[in-house]
Amino acid sequence: MLEFRIVAEDGEARAGVLVTPHGEVETPAFMPVGTQGTVKALSQQELEEIGVQMVLGNAYHLYLRPGPELIEKAGGLHRFMAWKRPILIDSGGYQVFSLAALRKVTDEGVTFQSHIDGSYHLFTPERVVEIEHILGADIIMAFDEPAPYPCSRADAEAAHRRTLSWAKRCLMRHERLGGEQALFGIVQGGIHQDLRREGAEVLADMDFPGYGIGGLSVGEPKPLTWEIVEVVAATLPDDRPRHLLGVGLPEDLVEGVARGIDLFDCVVPTRYGRNGTAFTWRGKLVVKNAPYARDFSPIDPKCTCPVCRHYTRAYIRHLFQAGEVLALRLTTLHNVYFFIELMRRMRRAISEGRFQKWREEFYRVSERGYIKPFAPKRNRGSRKVQRGRRGLCARL
Repeated sequence: MLEFRIVAEDGEARAGVLVTPHGEVETPAFMPVGTQGTVKALSQQELEEIGVQMVLGNAYHLYLRPGPELIEKAGGLHRFMAWKRPILIDSGGYQVFSLAALRKVTDEGVTFQSHIDGSYHLFTPERVVEIEHILGADIIMAFDEPAPYPCSRADAEAAHRRTLSWAKRCLMRHERLGGEQALFGIVQGGIHQDLRREGAEVLADMDFPGYGIGGLSVGEPKPLTWEIVEVVAATLPDDRPRHLLGVGLPEDLVEGVARGIDLFDCVVPTRYGRNGTAFTWRGKLVVKNAPYARDFSPIDPKCTCPVCRHYTRAYIRHLFQAGEVLALRLTTLHNVYFFIELMRRMRRAISEGRFQKWREEFYRVSERGYIKPFAPKRNRGSRKVQRGRRGLCARL
């Protein structure tokens, strides 16, 4: 179903290959978000042309519209959206969590009200896994409950315990259904290192083929984000892929890779693109702003994407001013290409043993917005000691 092998390491950073039923993915890799079965503003053909290896879908959104039954009749999500490469489906835990007043969480699952038509639905761990199997993605995620920030220790622990219990139920249902999908467990626990470490240990004992780190980038200080990532990455098995969910500014990708993360997803490149902000090797550039009205250079002179090869800042700004759809398409295409190229360069630097130098250079040349976050590195200690965790599953 899934094979993961590490081909190079440089410090904690690692380059690998993830083998799925729909092809190989070189890691570390960024997955553009296509919650509705589409990456906003771009076609699947454009994604292939710029080197996107895998996209991310969402069980919550696809369940509500168009519905798993219709997608099943189409032959699964790959055929429905005409995408031949790998797909990862998120469980919808974060989306349900974000509904706040429209949901009720119990140990059984989550009853929520559709943001589309107000209808009521129940997501249990078992039902979510069934939906994900129908969709037919290569990688599916266990149903989880993220803890908000800020929240009390008691609330964070309750969500953490429920996530572990749900993970066990997801795994049992997944094994009964069979199939080619690989189910990843998700580590929660808020900002509490002991809960995060315990979550990683318990899920590791369940022997998932890969693991997600969820519930971050929800308002906590950035240094705290990286402290939590370090704790979890040090505890999870070395031979399994690690996915940092929903964290995705360019500097976040660099720092995540530096801490051993293999997979990323985020709406940043598409959302920023639709609003006229482009990412360049020197930082962010708001191309719709007045200073670019007579600027006939490309968005990024050092970029080789289709947009930078053919269009100028002045033209793209004109499109935004005129309200033309092409404006947001062009900036989105450029941004997704930038993120894919960023991952390519990090993979190459890791393979050549120069990732730390590359990382410092990335920040040095930045002039507009890529700021290296401060997060002191701690002594992780022996991984053998950290992973002396047999029997923890029995607590569930």
